[in-house]
Amino acid sequence: MSDAEFFYKSDLEISPEVRVEKLKSVLFQAKLGSMYEKSMRIVKISEFLADAVKADPEFKSQIKRAAVLCKSDLVSQVVIEFTKLQGVMGRVYAAAAGEGQAVADAIEEHYRPTYSGGPLPKNRIGALLSIADKIDSICGCFSVGLVPTGAADPYALRRQGIGIIQIMLDQGFVFSLSALINFTLARFEKMAVVPLKETAEHIIDFLGRRMSRLLVEEGFSKDVIAAITEVSVDHVPDVWNRVKALEELKAAPDFVPLATAFKRVVNIRKKTDLARVAAVNADLFEDAAETALHEAFLKVKSSVETCLETADFSQALLDIASLRDTVDEFFEKVLVMTKEDALRLNRLALLGEIAGLFGRIADFSRITT
Repeated sequence: MSDAEFFYKSDLEISPEVRVEKLKSVLFQAKLGSMYEKSMRIVKISEFLADAVKADPEFKSQIKRAAVLCKSDLVSQVVIEFTKLQGVMGRVYAAAAGEGQAVADAIEEHYRPTYSGGPLPKNRIGALLSIADKIDSICGCFSVGLVPTGAADPYALRRQGIGIIQIMLDQGFVFSLSALINFTLARFEKMAVVPLKETAEHIIDFLGRRMSRLLVEEGFSKDVIAAITEVSVDHVPDVWNRVKALEELKAAPDFVPLATAFKRVVNIRKKTDLARVAAVNADLFEDAAETALHEAFLKVKSSVETCLETADFSQALLDIASLRDTVDEFFEKVLVMTKEDALRLNRLALLGEIAGLFGRIADFSRITT
């Protein structure tokens, strides 16, 4: 303890700016540069995230300052000797140097969660800073080919990916994951070993699989999870809300015929050459069932789009489910794959409109019935 006290007092004599400069001599990863370079990337990513959540100028100033200092305690004598105190000492030294409480707390919290099931950042600045740090590590490692394989994950990217998702859920952050990934990957353009677009797709898939795992652990059905994540995992809280909404709908007594009808719509569309399908032309309708389905679709479309704007996925699915009877009647009375080219393509266009509507929430072809 006397050694720790000596180190602590010695550290207090060093200014935060000097410690930040010393990070230039600390390696983050051989292909990804120093901790100083990582810190400067975190600054840029944090500013991007502050804009994404529409933060005010004071918040943006605080998160930038926290990002500059967040790794500086790694060169302190106390942390060099007691490595588990990283972040903790960062908070202590920031407070001692006169930084605001929000900045000091964010420096400690940006490492959270430090283990599976561990506490998440409580401070909103710390939450965004944590995401910035973790997405930098994930995008950097993926950019230079350091991708987890099997049980091997030396940079704990899986844990960091889960941490990002948990923080976004906890804080209700609805900014675009793909936008964040693309912005972060641009910091690694000169050192990337594969095209950034390809890397972005791999990272989205990587994070999507982490979401699926968390959803399975929460007890949701695997087919429902697959139906939702197949459509989009770009807005994390929305993924959970869509899964819950579809799980509720699946519990309804008449869900099986509903899913069967919608799966039929999707499967026909998947076998279609979409390049030949134009917009729906109501003048080409021959059967009253075509007109009825088109009119029902137009009525439901408006209400569903309103629900999607407010993230009311349960009501959106209920509105879409109201199409089932007209869809059944359509398939009963209309031959979709008629030999007459214009009629066939027009009917496929109509089914495409319907598939596109519920396809914004879930891929019904993934549902087990």
